[in-house]
Amino acid sequence: MIPGVGTLTQDTLWCYSQVKGTIEIGTTEADIISTVEFNHTGELLATGDKGGRVVIFQREQESKNQVHRRGEYNVYSTFQSHEPEFDYLKSLEIEEKINKIRWLPQQNAAYFLLSTNDKTVKLWKVSERDKRPEGYNLKDEEGRLRDPATITTLRVPVLRPMDLMVEATPRRVFANAHTYHINSISVNSDYETYMSADDLRINLWNFEITNQSFNIVDIKPANMEELTEVITAAEFHPHHCNTFVYSSSKGTIRLCDMRASALCDRHTKFFEEPEDPSNRSFFSEIISSISDVKFSHSGRYIMTRDYLTVKVWDLNMENRPIETYQVHDYLRSKLCSLYENDCIFDKFECVWNGSDSVIMTGSYNNFFRMFDRNTKRDVTLEASRENSKPRAILKPRKVCVGGKRRKDEISVDSLDFSKKILHTAWHPSENIIAVAATNNLYIFQDKVN
Repeated sequence: MIPGVGTLTQDTLWCYSQVKGTIEIGTTEADIISTVEFNHTGELLATGDKGGRVVIFQREQESKNQVHRRGEYNVYSTFQSHEPEFDYLKSLEIEEKINKIRWLPQQNAAYFLLSTNDKTVKLWKVSERDKRPEGYNLKDEEGRLRDPATITTLRVPVLRPMDLMVEATPRRVFANAHTYHINSISVNSDYETYMSADDLRINLWNFEITNQSFNIVDIKPANMEELTEVITAAEFHPHHCNTFVYSSSKGTIRLCDMRASALCDRHTKFFEEPEDPSNRSFFSEIISSISDVKFSHSGRYIMTRDYLTVKVWDLNMENRPIETYQVHDYLRSKLCSLYENDCIFDKFECVWNGSDSVIMTGSYNNFFRMFDRNTKRDVTLEASRENSKPRAILKPRKVCVGGKRRKDEISVDSLDFSKKILHTAWHPSENIIAVAATNNLYIFQDKVN
């Protein structure tokens, strides 16, 4: 158990810490946050948005005089990662929207992260500069080249202090390998390779080689009319560099071992829960599609998110999950209208806390849910500006399905389906969470007495 990351008992009170972003009136589509990711230490937090921008927040040092206030996250660097493009061969616009961000472990003073839109993955280096060289021989103070004939003395350049500057530079661009939209990137535990997955293929890349990748999964049928499923998410095992999983729109998960064969079209393990025939409906296939798959930090379990549930699977048991959590079962009766307004195709993500004891995922009305795997307790919390006074404790929310509504409950009919929490992140070693609600990033932490 990681110290500070305990269980979700009744004693765990989550309180508001910060909100980043403008008030939602006048929000443009480009400002909507599309991914959130802490780095390996939790000191940095990155968000990507539909406008192709990456914003990195850095945690401030804790102040000595305010012991109860843990370090806040402030903007460290903002850069344009992707621009809109046009594929002339297919007459398709390629959006600049950032689909995923993945950090690499820090090796030196600089930080490295991968960001991807639908087609192109980029490796970014984020570094600090607080000194600049002065006293060049061949250039004057404005940086213009001097006439060599006028140079009579040799000077030794010196480093002078300057205001701190954070620079983001693209170090590698990995392009032209995906016919379909990239839905996942995952850095391998060898830190030499990573994979990118689209609807039908998964490619393995070496960080040093940008002009070729190795195709490790290809589920494209010879005749596209025979297509029955697509890849929805993929991730490497946290400790074994030869193992990865990918999920499908049919609600199945395949575990593959790259030692078995070069092309991993034959899986090593196949995880699927047989459907209860009594629950079968027109929507069964749509709601069983898996929108996210995550290995636990220990590497023993896999968590998957479909439309209504979160499931935890043991790697040693393929026939059914060991835990199933209902995220918003009250929406079962609303599937018809959710299909009509396209919400049924929303792709919710899920995350583990640092000790794998609590899992978190989003819902509608800016609600997000936490499930404690040990105590089996669960809680629904809301990200809203009404509750955004510093240190304000989040009150658990309850949704009432029918009959008489209590004072503190919200009726299922008055939920706002345009407000949804799709992207969340949990600090790797502390109870600090980041929740993206439209164009706002909420940061909450547990109340430490």
